[in-house]
Amino acid sequence: MAKNGVVVQTSPVRERLWNTSETGDYLGIPVGTLNQWASRGVGPRYFKIGKHRRYHPADVRTWLDQHASRPAPDAA
Repeated sequence: MAKNGVVVQTSPVRERLWNTSETGDYLGIPVGTLNQWASRGVGPRYFKIGKHRRYHPADVRTWLDQHASRPAPDAA
C-alpha cells in the first residue's frame, strides 16, 4: 500500500521456521530426542514440509511454557 509515495508493508513479518537442529539447540536437547518425540506424537508442534520437519519458534516457546514445572507449595 502506498502512502504519500512511500510503500508501507501491511502484512506482519513472519519468523523463519527452525529445522530440527535449531530447535534442539534452542531447547538444549539432542536432535535424536526431537526425532523420538515426533515418532511418539509428543513435543512441540511441527510442520512436515516434504521429508523435513520445521518448527515455528512461537510454537516451540508456547510448548516450553506449557511444560514448565511449578514448585510445590510448602506443606508446613
